[in-house]
Amino acid sequence: MFEYLLVLGQEVYKILFMLVPILVSVAMVVWLDRRVWGLVQKRKGPNVVGPFGLLQTLADALKYIFKEIIIPASANKAVFILAPIVTMTLALVAWAVIPMSEDFVLSDINVGVLYLFAVSSLGVYGIIMGGWASNSKYPFLGAIRSAAQMVSYEVSIGIIIINVLLCVGSLNLKDIVLAQKELWYVIPLFPMFVIFFISALAETNRPPFDLPEAEAELVAGYQTEYSGMMYAMFWLGEYANILLMCAIGAILFLGGWLPIIDIFPFNLVPAPIWMILKIIFLFFLFALVKAIVPRYRYDQLMRLGWKILLPFSLIYLVLTASFLFYFDKLPKGNF
Repeated sequence: MFEYLLVLGQEVYKILFMLVPILVSVAMVVWLDRRVWGLVQKRKGPNVVGPFGLLQTLADALKYIFKEIIIPASANKAVFILAPIVTMTLALVAWAVIPMSEDFVLSDINVGVLYLFAVSSLGVYGIIMGGWASNSKYPFLGAIRSAAQMVSYEVSIGIIIINVLLCVGSLNLKDIVLAQKELWYVIPLFPMFVIFFISALAETNRPPFDLPEAEAELVAGYQTEYSGMMYAMFWLGEYANILLMCAIGAILFLGGWLPIIDIFPFNLVPAPIWMILKIIFLFFLFALVKAIVPRYRYDQLMRLGWKILLPFSLIYLVLTASFLFYFDKLPKGNF
């Protein structure tokens, strides 16, 4: 019994050791997001609460905690409450298989890619539940938009991941990183990296693809009827998903925790630091796009996904497979 409790305590410790930094990182990237927008638009951004405005996100979190949670009288209360919990939980459990270094990963499973794809696909349920349970036309329209958008761009992301798997021969995320010791896949698969970045923007409802929550059209989309901490849980899940997409992009294309150049002094930097720097770099690009690119119309969004990105991804997949087969470069690993 004592040994069982000891093992359970170790597992809980590992989970907390992963979750606490993620929650702190969400607060920091929100600050970074706002600072980037301010710099691009020649504003100061957050600069009052705490040094350099670093405590602004904490102040916002406290505001949400103390705000009253209002549940509409006509809403399905059980589903209404469950929706933000589902969204936040799915965004956090996906981090279980993300390796920050060769030895630092919560769960090193051989099908890590499939796990990530399954969990990210389930994320749409939280949004649909929130929009439907509100019993209001604006949240419902926002939820329908989001469902169609996320399903559409998940197809492109799936094909992009297949390009990488063809080069590696394994579904293990560690193997994908270690296969890039000689050459990061961002170089031979650069078009796929660009499409992955665009698809990740659409998958996480980031501008210019934030149609499910477009203020001018749908008030606040599927979140319209939410307030207080329940609204903050949607917001937390969204930013955790953005960081997750940045981490997946770093693993698939930027060599994960591997240094830029394996020579002194680059190889002295700890592996998790390299991983964090690459995640921050990709998030900086996310923030830059939000500050620069105007919002798409919904028909333009769907046309881009189905008529441009999907056919191009399929063509590039055929070219990648043909190249690897012709030059006998197909990996010998077992999928």
